Amino acid sequence: MAGASTSRAVVLLSGGMDSCVCAALAARDFQAAAVHISYGQRTAERERQAFLAICDRLGIHQRLVVRNEALPAIGGSALTDERIPVPESDLGHGIPVTYVPFRNAHFLSVAVSWAEVLNAEKVYIGAVEQDSSGYPDCRPEYYRAFNEVVRAGTRDSRIRIVTPLIGMRKTQIVTLGLELDAPFDLTWSCYTREDRACGVCDSCVLRQRAFQEAGVTDPIPYLEPVQNG
Repeated sequence: MAGASTSRAVVLLSGGMDSCVCAALAARDFQAAAVHISYGQRTAERERQAFLAICDRLGIHQRLVVRNEALPAIGGSALTDERIPVPESDLGHGIPVTYVPFRNAHFLSVAVSWAEVLNAEKVYIGAVEQDSSGYPDCRPEYYRAFNEVVRAGTRDSRIRIVTPLIGMRKTQIVTLGLELDAPFDLTWSCYTREDRACGVCDSCVLRQRAFQEAGVTDPIPYLEPVQNG
C-alpha cells in the first residue's frame, strides 16, 4: 500500500486504531516512514508488535523504534507508574490519570528530527480532540503552536505536522479506516493488558463504542463485553 508519491512523510505509529488510520493515509499519499516510541507504558511490548505488523501490512519498510526513558522516570501517569491503577472508564470527568504529561511533545520531537534527516515534508500524528479522553496535547491549538516551533527551529522550515483525524469522532475514524483497508485486526488500544483487551479502560470503551456505532465488529479479542454507556 506504499504511496506512489516521491515526497516523504514520517508517521508516528503507536499501534493503536487512530495511528493505524493515520499510517494508512500517509502510506497512500507519500513514501512513508514510521516511528514507534516505547515510553515505559504497561503494554509496550504488545504495542511494538502491533507497530511492526501494521508496517508489514501497509508496506512501510523504513522504520524507527525509539525508547524514551524520560517519561517513565518522570511518572505521574497510570500508564507509566505501576503504583497508579488504571481506572475503569470515566469519560467526560476531566483529564484522567492515564494522561502522560506532555507526552506528544516528546514524540513529535523525535519524529521531526527524523523527518529532517529523511528530508520528509510531513509528520503525521493521529491526535483526536472531540472523542478523546480529554488529553490537552490532543487539542488543535497545541499543533498550531508546535508547527510554529518546527518552522522556527528546523533547518529549512518546510516540515509540517499534520493531524488529519483531529476533528473526527471515533466512529468516523473507523469508517475512514474501513475505506482505506486499514488493518484494524493488527492494532492494540488497551491500556492494561497484552493478551485480551480489558474492555473497561477509557481506550477500550471508546474503541468498542466506535465500532458498534459504525455497525461493524471490532476484530480484536476482549475480556469484557461492549460498553454502551
